[in-house]
Amino acid sequence: MYDQKRLLDFPSLLNARDLGGYPTTDGATTRWRSLLRSDDLAQLTLAGVQAFATSGIETVVDLRWPEEVEASPTPVTRVLKHIRYEQISLLARTPEEWRVRRADSTAKELWNRAMLEVVRSELKEVLQVIVAASPGPLLFHCVAGKDRTGLIAALMLALADVVPEAIAFDYAASTENLREAYLQRYADAKPEAIIDAVQCPAEGVHNMLAYLAEFGGARAYLEEIGMSREEIERLRARLRE
Repeated sequence: MYDQKRLLDFPSLLNARDLGGYPTTDGATTRWRSLLRSDDLAQLTLAGVQAFATSGIETVVDLRWPEEVEASPTPVTRVLKHIRYEQISLLARTPEEWRVRRADSTAKELWNRAMLEVVRSELKEVLQVIVAASPGPLLFHCVAGKDRTGLIAALMLALADVVPEAIAFDYAASTENLREAYLQRYADAKPEAIIDAVQCPAEGVHNMLAYLAEFGGARAYLEEIGMSREEIERLRARLRE
């Protein structure tokens, strides 16, 4: 399941990878160079910006809160003018609004399930941007590239009928990608707190898939949040021929 070419070399990103090459339930694999996921592009070094500029990426979807974007602007808007940039806050419009929504969620102890339950309008907006994007490589990201980004990745893989073990593998990969670098970056913090913060347990994906199953699967869930069948098929085509 692990493929070295899945990792993307954009210095100094820690958690950038391709969603291609994952096995599906019908024996196929997901498309390479279509959907990419990463951590915060504000971390890019000059060499990273240069690599990003020549990568062929056509669209970037930034899932961060506006205050996070203001604090750490992306070079896509400053330097890489040829790339379409869309900023859509996935976890409500502000951290305060997200805390209120999550407090009211019946699935608050199940991170990915809670997100699907309470950010439906924002999720629909993100997915419609992906639908409308040009067919070239599209990268989506948040800060660490593990939770908000992980949800979009897991949902897109589920829609493409990727086997559950591979979806869980992709989600959990963020833990290893981030752990050592975060322990060094936040050396003044308690190591156990850092290790806990970067955990992306496979259970989170299985809880999410169980929630989708209550609707009849990913397609039915997307119809439930207001996406058309045409939009859903165009989303699926991002990872399936």
